[in-house]
Amino acid sequence: MRRLLVIGIGTGNPEHLTVQAIKALNEVDVFFVMEKGSEKSDLVDVRKMICHRYITDHDYKTLEIEDPPREKDAGSYIQSVQSWHEQRADRLETALLEEVQESGCGGLLAWGDPTLYDSVIRILEQLRARGNVAFDYEVIPGISSLQMLTARHRIPMNRIGETIRITTGRQLAERAQDIDNVFVMLDGDCSFRHALGQDLDIFWGAYLGTPDEILIRGKLDNVAEDIQRRRREARERHGWIMDIYLLRRPGSATA
Repeated sequence: MRRLLVIGIGTGNPEHLTVQAIKALNEVDVFFVMEKGSEKSDLVDVRKMICHRYITDHDYKTLEIEDPPREKDAGSYIQSVQSWHEQRADRLETALLEEVQESGCGGLLAWGDPTLYDSVIRILEQLRARGNVAFDYEVIPGISSLQMLTARHRIPMNRIGETIRITTGRQLAERAQDIDNVFVMLDGDCSFRHALGQDLDIFWGAYLGTPDEILIRGKLDNVAEDIQRRRREARERHGWIMDIYLLRRPGSATA
């Protein structure tokens, strides 16, 4: 039966791969990489560099699969994402059948950790449910952007006796008054703007773990405009940006 390894590769620094991830890389015959256009070619290049650096045991192949565009204005948000995943599943299914032998091993390199706001596991479960190609898969965890953010700012994720919440920019915009310790991912609209005036601290980071890393922390009301400006400039310079931030209500346990 075909095997697939879903390997978490961290946030861009090849030195953050785990020993388990490096071992898994050396078991893969064909790596499938979703190609997102020339503006995001850096994300493909990092994956290729990681393979070149750590694969020493055998020959392998890298196959770039064109990532279908997501129709953001077609119906509801959930419907548009589900349709996008279906198209991704179609392309991956074809690649599996054509490129991986019955006893072979394919690989998918997931940015950060494969279980945190990543679609690959859901897509693989869709493929298994279809029954057109028989395979089994394993998930190898990676260092997440949450871990990198808190490590680079030298703060713990939680404070004594408090909980944490992980959400998206879209969800934050709808619930901006319900903030204690909130990590925000997938925010292309600087939704922290909706939380101004609440005496919150923000710990923000972009391109974490890479030479282009940017870190900003402080009172949200004081640094919000600077974050928006730095984010805009960085996106124009690189053509893409990955950022994450923590909004936290001040307390005695704050670092």
